[in-house]
Amino acid sequence: MPVIPAQPYDFDFDPSGLVLFAIDMQRDYLEEGGYGSSLGLDPGPSRAIIPAMAALIAAFRDHRLPVIHTKQCHKPDLSDLPPAKHRRGRQKLKIGDEGPMGRLLICGEPGSDIVPELAPADGEIVIEKPGKGSFYNTSLQADLDRLGATHLVFTGVTTEVCVQTTIREANDRGYDCLLVEDATESYYPEFKQATIEMVRSSDALIGWTSTSDKVLSALAGL
Repeated sequence: MPVIPAQPYDFDFDPSGLVLFAIDMQRDYLEEGGYGSSLGLDPGPSRAIIPAMAALIAAFRDHRLPVIHTKQCHKPDLSDLPPAKHRRGRQKLKIGDEGPMGRLLICGEPGSDIVPELAPADGEIVIEKPGKGSFYNTSLQADLDRLGATHLVFTGVTTEVCVQTTIREANDRGYDCLLVEDATESYYPEFKQATIEMVRSSDALIGWTSTSDKVLSALAGL
């Protein structure tokens, strides 16, 4: 399969509409004993993106630009968990079951906490989402409207699921989207690469991709 080359991204726009997304960097996906490892997956590789994400978050904060954090988690009574989603997977522990870090993917449990290296600052928006996409059944659209957002920069996990779903939702709503290649990760490297190529295919039909150093350089020039 041919590799689709990265498309140049034009950073020449009003930076007041720029927002950084840090998607689902929670212990349930990044630490042993969480939901990811309950699926038999290795959370270790996803931790490799923490330094790049931390640098981007710091740069956005330095420029007083908004950072939005998301966490996929459900209400303790599971009222927002569809039965079909609950049945998914072959692991012994399901969403809501007790694990080493509390109940898996349940809001307020230790496993739903964002890893300390990327902890939200006071006042930053944290979206608790019951779905893969960040817009479904959340306040995100209202938050972006309030911020005057126009250009969204995406980081986090997993590339092919929650990150891609949110990018596609945002694209349908008219936002310009940029996926940072070295600040997103998957349990499956081939899925990450395929998603990057899908996002930037057809002259960035869904969005652009770039690397953290280029984004940081662009921010330094604002």
